[in-house]
Amino acid sequence: MGMSEFYGAHDDTQSLATLHAALEMGVNHFDTADTYGHGHNEELLGRFLKEIGPAGRAAVVVATKFGIVRQPGKYERRIDNTPAYVRAACEASLQRLGVDRIDLFYCHRRNADVPVAEMVGAMADLVQRGLVRSLGLSEVSAATLQAAHAVHPIAALQTEYSLWERGVEPQLLQATKNTGTALVAYSPLGRGMLTGAMPAADALEPTDFRRMLPRFNGDAAQANRQLVDQLRALAAQWGFLPTQVALAWLLQQAPQVLPIPGARRLTHLQQNVAAAAVRLDAAQLETLRLLFADQAVLGARYPDAGMAGIESGHEGAN
Repeated sequence: MGMSEFYGAHDDTQSLATLHAALEMGVNHFDTADTYGHGHNEELLGRFLKEIGPAGRAAVVVATKFGIVRQPGKYERRIDNTPAYVRAACEASLQRLGVDRIDLFYCHRRNADVPVAEMVGAMADLVQRGLVRSLGLSEVSAATLQAAHAVHPIAALQTEYSLWERGVEPQLLQATKNTGTALVAYSPLGRGMLTGAMPAADALEPTDFRRMLPRFNGDAAQANRQLVDQLRALAAQWGFLPTQVALAWLLQQAPQVLPIPGARRLTHLQQNVAAAAVRLDAAQLETLRLLFADQAVLGARYPDAGMAGIESGHEGAN
């Protein structure tokens, strides 16, 4: 996402170099969406796929999403899950990505006005037509996951999950285990806050959407930075970077958890990949759990406009 929008200026040349480096390091899951940069991100990934050729394409999993409809330059959105939109969005994504089939096709956000069976039925039809390999959902409740899975197997459920956003733990961790669904954790580094190196919101670029996020502003930001300072101190004591501790903690929560950190630069990519080799002991895991206990992190995840399509039961966490 950050290679196209939301996190300030982006550089396609740098982004492509990072994607190539990731593949060389063994990363093979590339996540995008039609709304990131209004198609730019899919086109960027399509350029990468063309550069790595058929053999490289066969070795990677390409995931994209539909459902968030925005106007250029606007953060506000509407959510479209209608079967006609599902089909049209898939065709458009295939063209931008330059592929014959999407490996993992998500409903990005849920519109409750469209029955689950109707939406998933339209997605399943894409599988039958050979345009999509597997289906996913994003930011849905355990009940929606179960209802969708009864229509067609759901390979992945994507949601925000990190040390500082643990709303998935009461229900979704168990629900994904029950259905054999991967839990794909986006923003596993708290949109950069858990790196311990993020500047104050007012020092970010004017186009950086974190400037409007409640957790990054005012008293909430001050309190949250104190938590991150403690994380940084613990990581130093244990001989790791805060980034690596945060990702290692997440990887050890459940076998089905798959974090997708969005590195734009080679240095950050290398740090993230190294986290896969970090093993935290039981005492370290418990220390982190208590530090970021429920109610410790202040502020909502998104402003009101960003909550569109996020189902109840998760948006109120923390």
